[in-house]
Amino acid sequence: MNDSRAQARIESLLEIAGIRIDGPAPTDIRVNDPHMYSRVLAHGSLGLGESYMDGWWDAEDLDGFFCRLLDAHLDERVGAAEDAWLFLKSRVVNLQRGRRAYEVGEQHYDLGNDLFQAMLGKRLVYSCGYWNAATDLDAAQEAKLDLIFRKLGLEPGMRVLDIGCGWGEALKLAAERYGVTGVGVTVSQEQADYAREICAGLPVEIRLTDYRELEERFDRVFSIGMFEHVGVKNYRTYFEVARRCTGDDGLFLLHSIGSNVSSNHTDPWIEKYIFPNSMIPSAEQIAKASEGLFVIEDWHNFGADYDRTLMAWRANFDAAWPRLAPKYGERFRRMWRFYLSASAAVFRTRRDQLWQLVMSPRGIRGGYRAPR
Repeated sequence: MNDSRAQARIESLLEIAGIRIDGPAPTDIRVNDPHMYSRVLAHGSLGLGESYMDGWWDAEDLDGFFCRLLDAHLDERVGAAEDAWLFLKSRVVNLQRGRRAYEVGEQHYDLGNDLFQAMLGKRLVYSCGYWNAATDLDAAQEAKLDLIFRKLGLEPGMRVLDIGCGWGEALKLAAERYGVTGVGVTVSQEQADYAREICAGLPVEIRLTDYRELEERFDRVFSIGMFEHVGVKNYRTYFEVARRCTGDDGLFLLHSIGSNVSSNHTDPWIEKYIFPNSMIPSAEQIAKASEGLFVIEDWHNFGADYDRTLMAWRANFDAAWPRLAPKYGERFRRMWRFYLSASAAVFRTRRDQLWQLVMSPRGIRGGYRAPR
């Protein structure tokens, strides 16, 4: 399709969402290269993201632009071969097993602690904050961790496991505030090194290993923002690992992004540039994979809080950019703002959720009362 026909097609689609090309509204887009139209039609979200990274278009209110696209379901009107290929690839190949399980750590989490320290705030906690009573990002992240610990009923002397421990902030706080001992596992070398450093002197062990290698029993088990990297072919295995690691009288807490619909792969642009081999689970997939292993005691959704968290991360990233620019470059800046802005819009439009599930192996006699 030539550029003029492609432009007409894109204009008609954007009109459905109330977006104009070179219009006056903050959510309108300014096209800097007319090849953008054909690229988007040919490659869908991958073409949209890559053309933005290359400076082919801009929007003053980027997250607002994405909200309009998603509210109008334009993402469902522009398909691409890349999406079909990911679907087929995920059907045939276990993308999260063996050496592939470490790719997300190497490509994303090992980008540089300077980037994540600048973006994430006081604590390196790369998951949704809990804004119930918080007024800033640092308070929201501490409130989230405290909520998890209260849901688990942590007490001094308990031994806890963090599956996908990130930079170790949760285990550090749990050991300091609740007097527990802990083990954390991650597939990121950068995260492991940082976590060992901040947990030095505490009864915390950090392991650079795949979760499937875990065998020990713990009083409490939690997993914060890691399940998105497990993959549907491995969901049952994941819950089997969680079950064998959770004592019969223990509790397991899963903190994960959740999708309104079931799929077997992620968005092609996210797959290529942000989180390789990732996917967002649905409620059906979680329930099926955990069936017969756990009793679901509580299912808490505070997905709207992720919009606010992501916008706080973007503000921190923008403020830190002058010192990050020499290392990462302009194309990375545009890629990262596209990622954070689009993600915020996904939660703002309620396409994705944030779930915390509390599970017990046998069911709590008399019932479980979840803190909020």
